[in-house]
Amino acid sequence: MTGDDARLRQEAGHFVRWALSQKIARDVTFPAVRWNGPSQPMDEEARWGTARRLLHDDTLKPEGRLAGLLLFLYAQWPAAISRLTVDHIEDTNGAARIHLGAVPVDLPTPVAELALQQVKVRRSHAVLGRTESHWLFPGGQPGRPISAWAMGVRLRELGIPLAQTRSTALFQLATELPAAVLARTLGIDITVAVKWQRAAAGDWAAYAAEISHRQP
Repeated sequence: MTGDDARLRQEAGHFVRWALSQKIARDVTFPAVRWNGPSQPMDEEARWGTARRLLHDDTLKPEGRLAGLLLFLYAQWPAAISRLTVDHIEDTNGAARIHLGAVPVDLPTPVAELALQQVKVRRSHAVLGRTESHWLFPGGQPGRPISAWAMGVRLRELGIPLAQTRSTALFQLATELPAAVLARTLGIDITVAVKWQRAAAGDWAAYAAEISHRQP
């Protein structure tokens, strides 16, 4: 990483800052790039076109559709998606909520149906003794979840560019929610949420006014 032809400095920067904060590494001086907001163009039309395909295309595998929608709508990285268990999905009389952070998120009906279907399939397999896995997206090894790498491959096979899709989702969410709510509901660090808020320049005064007029 100290050479002139070094690549992935932005990604490596996240790791280096974490390693330094955990006192695992010291005196690291290569030029890690700090993230300062989205830099790629965001094609909203293409994004929602893919989201509609995930919602309605029955020829796609349900688990792939669900994973893709968690990335599109809730900015979840493949690593976070792969670690979800059936207990992260809460069935509330046919509706569903998902626990991505400290506060559960209500899933819209099409996504809720996919999530509850996936939970049912996983629990049915466990009852039949086919697997001991309680993972929502199990991997090839018994009792293990799908790896983040394999999840990323599945999403790319669906035509989903991972980094740009997540950036677009976070950018959109940051225009609608304050940083504290974004962090609590999506399970991301508050400092990251604040940076996205600044990048999106969301109208928090309008959000507060809307909340104040809602019925209990």
